[in-house]
Amino acid sequence: MQSWNKPLLLGILFVSCFSIVSAQTKTKGKRKGEFYFSWGYNTEWYTRSNVHVSQPELLNNYTFENIRGHDHKGWDEGLFSKALTIPQYNYRIGYIFNREKGFGFEINFDHTKFIFAEDQEARLKGTLNGKFADTSVMFNHANGFYYYLNNGANFLLFNFVKRWKIYTTKKNENFKLDFFGKAGIGPVIPHVENSFFGNANDPHFQFGGWNVGAEGSLRATFFKYAYLEYCNKIDYARYSNLRIYKGEAKHAFGTYEMILNLGITFPMGKRESTAGYTGH
Repeated sequence: MQSWNKPLLLGILFVSCFSIVSAQTKTKGKRKGEFYFSWGYNTEWYTRSNVHVSQPELLNNYTFENIRGHDHKGWDEGLFSKALTIPQYNYRIGYIFNREKGFGFEINFDHTKFIFAEDQEARLKGTLNGKFADTSVMFNHANGFYYYLNNGANFLLFNFVKRWKIYTTKKNENFKLDFFGKAGIGPVIPHVENSFFGNANDPHFQFGGWNVGAEGSLRATFFKYAYLEYCNKIDYARYSNLRIYKGEAKHAFGTYEMILNLGITFPMGKRESTAGYTGH
């Protein structure tokens, strides 16, 4: 599908959702639940980390220690000049079971990218070619060393959600400000691409471990249904059995993430009793 079609399809989706909402509001009685969907973009900072490499056929079992990694935003290079899914994007699909108490569940996905910093000297310690090694290597393409989770590191979480109401305009509820707390666990789905000593793997997606995360979000809702959301998130991801040239790698790191989302929300589920309903 051509990239220019994707904004159009998202626009059609949003208009369709607003149409559903408008039809619902013609019927009296508030619904108990609330559905929401958002799409946005993110940036990350990573802890230093170790990557353990095991290649039994090559008699290698070593670790790259104290590695520096960085993200690759993409959205700062011209957001609307490329497909929407190329930059570091994210989406949330959630349902609030009880709008008054604010408890809910959410599918939370972040397309993040982790890249070994180019031209960094990495300490290698362990067994190399069957012999003990404690040395350093320079990570760059010219030396045959690179390590990318660039398409990407891909955090998927199943979150429990709690909403706290901060402010609502009393007359018409056309503006609301809420805080959302979220926490969950789920798999990571990395795209693995690397080369060690000039031996490159076959780049691929795979289920490669798990992650846990917690997120705090400030959400401003306008005219009841459209919202803008600013999120801060921490995540710990542990990757294992990453397929490399004639072996496997494992890797773990922490992430601090900032996110900006645009979303839509509307009531769903059973209706509350209409007793005492005033029409507001």
